[in-house]
Amino acid sequence: MRNQFTSRGGFVLAKTPSTRQQQSRRKLAVISGILALALASGVIGSLTSPNAAVVGQVTTGPFSYFPSE
Repeated sequence: MRNQFTSRGGFVLAKTPSTRQQQSRRKLAVISGILALALASGVIGSLTSPNAAVVGQVTTGPFSYFPSE
């Protein structure tokens, strides 16, 4: 005899994710956020860097802050 409380179709209630699944989702969210931040800062850095033609004209070295004699 069938139980009257068993589901026979329609919507099925979803199980609550386990703590392991929740922890892996949090870890994935944190890693995705870090990667997105790194990508955004790289794009902003590449957009704000000077052009290659201007960089080629600059003749500074590691000791350019010393006065020349």
